[in-house]
Amino acid sequence: FSFRKLWAFTGPGFLMSIAYLDPGNIESDLQSGAVAGFKLLWVLLLATVIGLLLQRLAARLGVVTGLHLAEVCHRQYQKFPRIILWLMVELAIIGSDMQEVIGSAIAINLLSVGKIPLWGGVLITIADTFVFLFLDKYGLRKLEAFFGLLITIMALTFGYEYVTVKPNQEKLLQGLFIPYCKDCGTAQLEQAVGIVGAVIMPHNMYLHSALVKSRQVNRADKREVREANKYFFIESCIALFVSFIINIFVVTVFAEAFFNKTNADVNQVCANSSSPHSSLFPNNNQTLEVDIYKGGVVLGCYFGPAALYIWAIGILAAGQSSTMTGTYSGQFVMEGFLNLRWSRFARVLLTRSIAVTPTLFVAIFQDVEHLTGMNDFLNVLMSLQLPFALIPVLTFTSLPSVMHDFANGLFWKVAGGLLILLICAINMYFVVAYVMSLNHLGLYIGAAVLSVVYLSFVAYLV
Repeated sequence: FSFRKLWAFTGPGFLMSIAYLDPGNIESDLQSGAVAGFKLLWVLLLATVIGLLLQRLAARLGVVTGLHLAEVCHRQYQKFPRIILWLMVELAIIGSDMQEVIGSAIAINLLSVGKIPLWGGVLITIADTFVFLFLDKYGLRKLEAFFGLLITIMALTFGYEYVTVKPNQEKLLQGLFIPYCKDCGTAQLEQAVGIVGAVIMPHNMYLHSALVKSRQVNRADKREVREANKYFFIESCIALFVSFIINIFVVTVFAEAFFNKTNADVNQVCANSSSPHSSLFPNNNQTLEVDIYKGGVVLGCYFGPAALYIWAIGILAAGQSSTMTGTYSGQFVMEGFLNLRWSRFARVLLTRSIAVTPTLFVAIFQDVEHLTGMNDFLNVLMSLQLPFALIPVLTFTSLPSVMHDFANGLFWKVAGGLLILLICAINMYFVVAYVMSLNHLGLYIGAAVLSVVYLSFVAYLV
């Protein structure tokens, strides 16, 4: 083992880990803490471990073949299913991008004390395009260092909230290592499903398999390939451990401070602290519901304005970093599936335009307090896309014709298959729960027809 070699391979895993820290994940964390307290921490741990194992497969594919997942899909699938697969992955990237744009816009709104409206924040995030292109010109290592800085900002800001709130350490450890949820109902179950759906992102498999290609590996030398696989896996472990700790900070802060709180409790505290946002919480005995925006507000009410602004800085860092990795994913996916070489500028402009247009409409016609519904819809959308990354990555890493001596053994094939089955079942539950909550017969029929088409295509991939 050599720390120098580990340092040389460090970078791709940290870029990949940012998908575990995007605004959608942060919102899922704070909601699980507010709804279930410390009881679902073990689900977060399990989801992160599952994510690590899947990322290992994606990285191995890139290292062994010299091709990323989209390129292998282009080589292995017929034209029609390949185009459908590309569209599904693009949908996941656009959905993720919308969450990141909204997250950044909410952070800007909080930092400007409401002076910059949501739509203004959305327009400002378009500048990300130019920041990304500016950094990209200076090489990948500089870009990796910048992402490292953003992850550090998230660790410091959410860590500040953790130190300020001082969560109960005994409850934290119990929640982390005892896989049980006492007195949990439908709300807690849906939060558990939401954690898995938010942590395991479909486009991240495509991204990670491409990022590992940035390191020179002699693929004719099996020892060198084995060594690269080892160091990339160690780096992924470290990167996902850091992202896991940051997620723990968010869950435990809201579990300690806001579990079992009612709207009336928060309304009273906000009124006493002269917060301009106390009207957000009606004076009733319903259980408190929080999102990224309300989460910042309640932190400000309970722990002072500094907690609100530091929270907003953390959310802004999460939104900015994840939106750039989303752009990278889109670049690799388009190039791989369509064998199309666009300039990064054209690619960024296209995906950002597609993501920003619907987001801008929502931002203009909806106020900042009512965006949870859109976030739920986007989580469902990305959950539906999961099989279109998981099935190809398990299939190709199991094929000796693709991976040669590095193909998955029987254990990985069986365990991977069961894992994908479990994740898909969990996410289908999430989708069914979401559709049922819409309470409209026409939507039920439409969802049933789409489900048949969707499951038929998943069966084809299997």
